[in-house]
Amino acid sequence: MDAFVMLQELLEQEQFELIFPEKNGQNIRLVYLMNDAVESFLVFHNARMTGEYRADYKGKISASMSFEDSEYILVVRQGESVVTIFFEDLLTDVHLYDYGEIGHFWVKEYEYLRQLEYRLAIMRDKYDYLGEEYCTSEEQKLAMLVDFPPLNYCCYPAVPEQYIVPRIEPWVPTEEAIAVMEELAVEADDKGLQKILKIYRKHPNPHIAKKIAAMLHRNAHAEVVDLLNERLKKAVSGYRKRSYGEEMDAQCLKLLLKVKNRQQKLQKEGKESVVLREEPFEIAKDSIGYQIHLMIWEKGILNRKVRIESYSLEKE
Repeated sequence: MDAFVMLQELLEQEQFELIFPEKNGQNIRLVYLMNDAVESFLVFHNARMTGEYRADYKGKISASMSFEDSEYILVVRQGESVVTIFFEDLLTDVHLYDYGEIGHFWVKEYEYLRQLEYRLAIMRDKYDYLGEEYCTSEEQKLAMLVDFPPLNYCCYPAVPEQYIVPRIEPWVPTEEAIAVMEELAVEADDKGLQKILKIYRKHPNPHIAKKIAAMLHRNAHAEVVDLLNERLKKAVSGYRKRSYGEEMDAQCLKLLLKVKNRQQKLQKEGKESVVLREEPFEIAKDSIGYQIHLMIWEKGILNRKVRIESYSLEKE
């Protein structure tokens, strides 16, 4: 990654969110890519700033940069406000996290598929914006499923419509995406899915895509969905989990033990469940609170169903 190219990309997209050092540091961070999988920044090294930075500014920005007297000078205009950053070098700072058990329940119905859609989307963002060197080989493969309409936001959006970042021709599957799903269908020995994927390759239209999407929430095709989920979790399990300091981590562990106890009680009743967590950023502070969710499987005649129980630190 070339940090200056990344800076230009952000400025062209009118993205300019600064994070200042908590103590007397001289490095100012600029947010590059932030999601549950990664917190990445551009770092203005040995920087000083003049002018007024408006953290809540949402309008258009313009920027220019020059190099004088052995330092770079970045001038950014936020409406009538002007901020100038003087810095010696521009570096990258990337933190990768385990997101295989992350859960956000913003959209109801078939939540287990929407969680997959969300994790695949942030996986693909990491791949697209940071490059393959920041992804495992399995992540690089599974990230192609963002271009598989029966599983992407066309059929199972994880976020409300107003928050969806549209892709070009989202209903058009790629060869790579279909190949990954065929591999999963073969491994799960799902002959029905294998058959329709062959048809879908020849006739990649929304009608067949929606038919495959319906198959994915059927009990009869549960194994292929579970296989995908397990492969995704394994692919990212080598990354670390976020940490918030000794006191906060202890509170999170206490909450987790409470939820695990509830999970054991459900298991004794013959009910299987999955523990998922929702967490704030580690470096760039945000307003999301720490929560743990139990996604509880319920019996359905044709379709797989779940119900969600949520536990938060605020309610402790």
